[in-house]
Amino acid sequence: MALLTQSEKKKGISTIQGVALAVVVMVLGLVALGSRYNFGVVDYVQFVVDGLRAGAIYALVALGFVAVYRVTGVINFAQGVFIMLGPMMTISFYEQNWFPSLRLNLFVGALLAIAITAVVGIAIERFTLYPARRALPLTKIIITIGAYLALQGGALLIWGPQGHVMPAFSTLTLADQSFRFGGLLLKAQSLWIWSTVLITLALLGLFFERTRLGKAMRACAVNRQAAQLMGIRVDTMATIAFALAAILGAVGGIVLGPVTRPTYDMGLDLGLKGFVAAIIGGMVNFPMAVLGGLLLGVLENMWAGVTQAGFKDLFAFVVLIVMLLLRPRVLSGPEAEGEH
Repeated sequence: MALLTQSEKKKGISTIQGVALAVVVMVLGLVALGSRYNFGVVDYVQFVVDGLRAGAIYALVALGFVAVYRVTGVINFAQGVFIMLGPMMTISFYEQNWFPSLRLNLFVGALLAIAITAVVGIAIERFTLYPARRALPLTKIIITIGAYLALQGGALLIWGPQGHVMPAFSTLTLADQSFRFGGLLLKAQSLWIWSTVLITLALLGLFFERTRLGKAMRACAVNRQAAQLMGIRVDTMATIAFALAAILGAVGGIVLGPVTRPTYDMGLDLGLKGFVAAIIGGMVNFPMAVLGGLLLGVLENMWAGVTQAGFKDLFAFVVLIVMLLLRPRVLSGPEAEGEH
């Protein structure tokens, strides 16, 4: 998927080298910590499999961050609300039982949820960020945080604080289908999640490489001023980028829904972890963002396995702090990042 300029490719290579070294060091450290529990190969493989499931969701969230950042230079912390709206609205539509087929109810509910979430993404860009398009990057970040908090409050009023239940895609019941391979346990929903990421990447590749709209968005990512001089409506591209980010977030939340109990505040942790994955990928590189999400999910799950489950979220936020210390200019937008 050739979505990168030459400079981005060079930066991506150096990023891969740095990430690879960091991953090797962390894996060795985690294995050393796990030695006191006498974990075997099967245990570590199970950690990896479970971590890839969470990491795939982080990857979808990270793709949303990258899509917006490449085109607008804005770090969209409202991304978390898209993750929440997808499953919450899907559950609400599913419970209406519009059709005799449960599978059709779920499918239509998911499509409606994705479409409405895309409209919400467009509204955030048009009514909050567009009026402040000449503001400082930090101001725009604060605006996206405010949009997230406002929408999260609205979700609390609509759906309440309790967790909700979404049926597994394979069984349409609360109990998911399980497979065992030589001591490994694999849930059918994990296959749905991984397939979704692969299909999403393929569709993004086709969109950016084969469509005029995708090429226009790539031009804005390379140089927004030059793209504008060539007649590309940069403001329109920014709106489309937010719609795309909203769709990616909603899809990630929907496929995750059967694995967890969706709540009005589920987007906070997932949004921040997706941001960590995007930073690992350099904030402009789609494939690296996916790799960052998968690595974060695996390492985070291994960390929880060799320490305590309650410390799982701590790992991602420690990584976030370290990444911001290494790349502090990411919060100042892509121009400042390039000057570094």
